[in-house]
Amino acid sequence: MYEWVTAFSAWLIPFMIVFIPLYAAFKRVPVYESFIDGAKDGFGTAINIIPHLVGMMVAISMFRASGAMDMMAGLLRPLFDSLGIPSEVLPLGLLRPLTGAGSLAFTTELIKTYGPDSLIGRISSTIQGSTDTTLYVLTVYFGAVGIRKSKYALKVGLFSDLVGFFAAIIICLFVFGP
Repeated sequence: MYEWVTAFSAWLIPFMIVFIPLYAAFKRVPVYESFIDGAKDGFGTAINIIPHLVGMMVAISMFRASGAMDMMAGLLRPLFDSLGIPSEVLPLGLLRPLTGAGSLAFTTELIKTYGPDSLIGRISSTIQGSTDTTLYVLTVYFGAVGIRKSKYALKVGLFSDLVGFFAAIIICLFVFGP
């Protein structure tokens, strides 16, 4: 199974890099001009979302500095240990919906400590790729277009992060074994 996953992932990105421009050419889409138009629109959007980003970064910093994240991880650690799930990845599950840079830094530390081919390294990498920074996405995208009522989007986003977190653990345990 591991060999199949490795071979599939090695060919998937090059395939997409070739397929997308060819498909656009087939559909007669001016690829470069479309890219430039999107970049122009993106610059204006970037200016509009800066206040929302600053607010989110302050909230994340307060959450981490207050010790709330460490307290939540401490409460859940015995449950993870009893289920045979490496509790070292628990803070990543709490951090990932909040911040991409913080979760990437934590993933990097786990990989430095345990190695990229360890079960913890593979689980943390899979979590990093299988979940999203939900609060960042809501802040940036909803703030950019002026959406104020994001209650349901927040619930669905956090639930999908939870599902992605546990699916990453289960799949890694199945593919790479304990």
